[in-house]
Amino acid sequence: MLSSIRRRATLCGLSTAVLIGLTTAGLSVPAAAEDEAFRPQLVTVDTPTREDKRLLQTLGLDLTEHAGHDYVEVVLHSPADVAALAAAGLGFDVRIPDLLRREAENNAVNAAYAAATLSSPLPSGRDAYRTLADYDADMAALAAEHPDLVRKFALPHPSLDGRPIHGVEIGKDVTGPDRGLPVFVMLGLHHAREWPSGEHAMEFAVDLVKNYGTDRRITDLVDRSRVIVVPVVNVDGFELSRTDGGLIDLRELDRGGTGSLLGTPGNAYKRKNCRLVDGQDTPDGTCRAGSITSPGGFGTGVDLNRNYGGYWGGPGASDLVADPTYRGATAFSEPETQNIRELVSGRHVTTLITNHTFSNLVLRPNGAAPDLVPPSEGIPLGDPFDEAALKELGDAMAAQNGYTSQHAWELYDTTGSTEDWSYNATGGFGYTFEIGAHEFHPPFPEVVDEYLGAGPHAGKGNREAYLLALENAVNPETHSVLTGKAPAGATLRLKKTFASPTWEGSIQDTLDTTMTVGPNGRYTWHVNPSTRPVVMDRQVETISGEPAVSRSWTGTTAPTQSTDQEFVLDRDVDLLEVTLDWPTPDDMDLEVYRKNADGSLTEVGSSGNFVGEKERALLQDPDQGTYVLRVINFASVTPTWTLTAAGFVAETSTVPGLVESWTLTCERDGRVLERVPVVIDRGQQLKVDLKACGRR
Repeated sequence: MLSSIRRRATLCGLSTAVLIGLTTAGLSVPAAAEDEAFRPQLVTVDTPTREDKRLLQTLGLDLTEHAGHDYVEVVLHSPADVAALAAAGLGFDVRIPDLLRREAENNAVNAAYAAATLSSPLPSGRDAYRTLADYDADMAALAAEHPDLVRKFALPHPSLDGRPIHGVEIGKDVTGPDRGLPVFVMLGLHHAREWPSGEHAMEFAVDLVKNYGTDRRITDLVDRSRVIVVPVVNVDGFELSRTDGGLIDLRELDRGGTGSLLGTPGNAYKRKNCRLVDGQDTPDGTCRAGSITSPGGFGTGVDLNRNYGGYWGGPGASDLVADPTYRGATAFSEPETQNIRELVSGRHVTTLITNHTFSNLVLRPNGAAPDLVPPSEGIPLGDPFDEAALKELGDAMAAQNGYTSQHAWELYDTTGSTEDWSYNATGGFGYTFEIGAHEFHPPFPEVVDEYLGAGPHAGKGNREAYLLALENAVNPETHSVLTGKAPAGATLRLKKTFASPTWEGSIQDTLDTTMTVGPNGRYTWHVNPSTRPVVMDRQVETISGEPAVSRSWTGTTAPTQSTDQEFVLDRDVDLLEVTLDWPTPDDMDLEVYRKNADGSLTEVGSSGNFVGEKERALLQDPDQGTYVLRVINFASVTPTWTLTAAGFVAETSTVPGLVESWTLTCERDGRVLERVPVVIDRGQQLKVDLKACGRR
């Protein structure tokens, strides 16, 4: 990150600038050119505190999933977006000054790679991004060439533009009756511009099918599961993004042709779906109309990853249609999220991965911070009941691809996301993968490297991470198992209806799953626990009133200079708070470093608020050791300050939960012959013989 001087200085004079010249380092500020149109850019916004992140989320800007403890990357689509940052006092670095030019340069790289490559190392051998037609053709080919292993299917709800949404199911004897196997679900392209998310989902499907029967590990995993892959959830948005993005040509751009044709730049960086009016369908084929009045389709549509039912309507999801995180009129208002809801609710999905770009992250529930209190519940969210197990698998997957494993809320607060709903409603483990380090759809060779691994992660990458997730899905210790006797050919059904909490209310959910008893009259059914995580015991942490350790300093620092103070943390604490105060409305900044054994410093926190706002940095679960606290006098004319470091111990309390049951029924010829309540925990195996069903 650059200094605070840059944060203030670059806010002026950018509203009519055209940003030219590409830099992936992102440290230069381009010159203004009054006679050209603004082009979208990727910027890194300074958010040194959680309050800054929340302020940023209120501005209606296009936030990416690339963020850290003191920054969030944002796509600016217009001069008005720049002005919004300026008015909020949030500084930023320009990382990709012209996304249109970047798109053209990536297309040139992709064309050169395809021309030089007969077959890439990917399982499919592809050397270029798929189109929507390519995805449908590849899924159809897998099913046609392996009819006993792959089934292509259409999800129940077509898109708003009338397109079918397809997936594939992979498993031994896939067209036969459901044998009660655990289900692994892989999703891609909720957000239209995140092309690698669909590529990796599709490549994993090809990988499993191609290696079935020859690779012992893959064969065993496929035999013990059903794998469902929906590579393109948002078909309308992706079709526009992929079509417009592929049209941008560097030569035409330099001549002004494609740039003026596609605007800013068409839908290449479209995020949302094609909802034009809440509650109303539109004639098929009218999706593109949304980009006529909204640059890049930015001001229309619903963010599908804010439309799921889990705490829908809370922090990190907007109620404004023009906002990029618009959550929709109601939970599950969109056909795309309805599809995934029905897919998950009709099967025992024991593990789910939804792929996105970018940030090199493996994110786990919850999406909103544990100290937030939904009005619908009146108690803090806390950590997930299965936090230890969720973290263990997340860390193991991140070790394969080199990503960072963390809670989703550590990026910024989010509600209505896919895995938050699926985990809290079903108990099946759920994760988001943020693929790639730098941009939404990078040059295609980077897609290859991310899937197969590169550098220290060569031979591992997301492929190995996905296989670990599939191993988790089939592991009976991570879900539950019902066994017993029942009449051959009978249909067994597990069902429950319940209220899923939204932020301010609730919606009704129903899980309704079936399996067919085999010819020997015995069954084994891999299921999720009967009690949902959202109603289980909840661990809540509150900070004690007095610090366990505290130290203060006072001093003076000349303008543009800095002063360091060392603080030794010699005991375990849950939170380290560092505050900087001064008696005038001027400006100082704060940086916090961890001192390493060799004397070098690693930044672990910072605060660079706007003029008049005091500075505060928070560190969760800080390591013991020596910290360097740096006071920076950015623009204080009377530079006397007070610096305080305080370590707090959190008090943990348990909010008692509920115990829920499944209703297990045995049905023959459409008639329910036996009904049994079933209570079963994660890792438990329970025998339930359905004798009455046989007698009747």
